[in-house]
Amino acid sequence: MKLLLVEDHKDIAGVIFDYFEIKGYVLDYANNGIQGYELAKSGHYDAIILDVMLPKMDGLSVCKSLREVGIDTPILMLTARDTKDDILSGFTHFADDYLVKPFDLDILDSRLQALVRRHKGCVANRTLTYATLSLDMNTRMLFRDGDVCALNPSQFTILKCLIQKAPNVVSRNEICDALWQDEEPDSKVLRSHIYQLRRLIDRPFDHAYLKTVSKVGYRLVAEGEE
Repeated sequence: MKLLLVEDHKDIAGVIFDYFEIKGYVLDYANNGIQGYELAKSGHYDAIILDVMLPKMDGLSVCKSLREVGIDTPILMLTARDTKDDILSGFTHFADDYLVKPFDLDILDSRLQALVRRHKGCVANRTLTYATLSLDMNTRMLFRDGDVCALNPSQFTILKCLIQKAPNVVSRNEICDALWQDEEPDSKVLRSHIYQLRRLIDRPFDHAYLKTVSKVGYRLVAEGEE
């Protein structure tokens, strides 16, 4: 994965750089907004880590300007501001995610991976993948370890939500919104769908991907990542 890091705080930039280089990522670096904008516009990156408070051009302006020239690379904003208005401002300037300082580097990594997976799924619009799971967006067929199975519309929608955010949690509300919008049925209906989906993707195999997160929702977890 190739990342662009735009961060003027040298110590924070150094920590992030060291963490991702150890993991085998390739990184370019800019310490001000104008340089970051030019690199993002001219280079190819899987994702951009963009600080909000930058010299020469602030991160929100960088983000909005990149979108205006057609750059759709996933952007994760970093900020020390944690109010609701600050977070909403990031999204209104077309950021894809928002992380408040101080943050956990493993969380940063997980969020970047999720952004990249979702972006690749949207661009290709053909196949969503997570570990050994592949979901064909055109045929609505699920592939796992050489096995193939057809999904009904509800199973397809649920699995799409789960793969797009994997390995992060998808809340029950998110799944219900994707399935029924404003016409949410009894909670037993969702549990029934999850049960049927679990039978399809997990029952024939030793490793179970689909995990229930008590009182929150569901997530996919690859083998060895639990």
